[in-house]
Amino acid sequence: MNVQRVGLASLDGVQLDAALHRAPGTSRGAVGLAHGITVDLDEGGMFVRLAEQLAANGFDALRFSYRGHGESGGTQAGATIAGEVLDLQAAVEHARQELSGPLSIIAASFGAVSTAVSLPWLRADVERVVFWNPVLDLRRTFVDPELPWGTDNFNRDQQKFLRENGFLLIDGEFRLGRVMFDEFSRYQPAEDFVRDTRPALVVHGDQDSYVSYDIAREAAAARANCDFYTVVGSDHGFDSREREDEAIKVTVDWLVRGKLGEA
Repeated sequence: MNVQRVGLASLDGVQLDAALHRAPGTSRGAVGLAHGITVDLDEGGMFVRLAEQLAANGFDALRFSYRGHGESGGTQAGATIAGEVLDLQAAVEHARQELSGPLSIIAASFGAVSTAVSLPWLRADVERVVFWNPVLDLRRTFVDPELPWGTDNFNRDQQKFLRENGFLLIDGEFRLGRVMFDEFSRYQPAEDFVRDTRPALVVHGDQDSYVSYDIAREAAAARANCDFYTVVGSDHGFDSREREDEAIKVTVDWLVRGKLGEA
């Protein structure tokens, strides 16, 4: 598999780690992969396998780490949604300049936030979007969390710690700063997603204890030109190798065929 390490730079100078998987022969298009919070361009290994499958099916796949994640510049506590929008812009601009064919974005979990709020200015550059278990309601996920992972990580004690120390720890290890937490009350990714009309696919596990399956399903139903696929029995991030491979196959098939096939 032809994989190249790529260095990207956001408009504010932050250096981003990235990897490009080249399709053998003529490419049918490019796909940018936007990961979730606390992880990196590998998305726990799932984005590596996804990129390999995309390349095998004729797509160039660009993985990158947002600022404060993985080997990219910046700090965890300094990461912001606005900064991640700049990082996504850097990846999109690189793909448009260096790769051929239509561009799609696959965004997992928190990666859907920067992608959704960028949709208005991505009209001319991105043809299709795929969201995996997307964060579409920041308030109900983080500020007033409704699901077990959110209540564990963003409860009153955690928010008190944030006010006193300028950061809180997600899963005991990732520092989330007060600026990003404040942004959770300002951005409305679901509204941006629902207003958009380009072809979209949402893939979500119906037992997600991190990010609401119901919110994602309602947003997909309210949006024009959107397919929805349920990974039955799956928790967040597709909680087994079999379910990960199911999400990968559904996504690649949708990009190849332009529609959702039979399960």
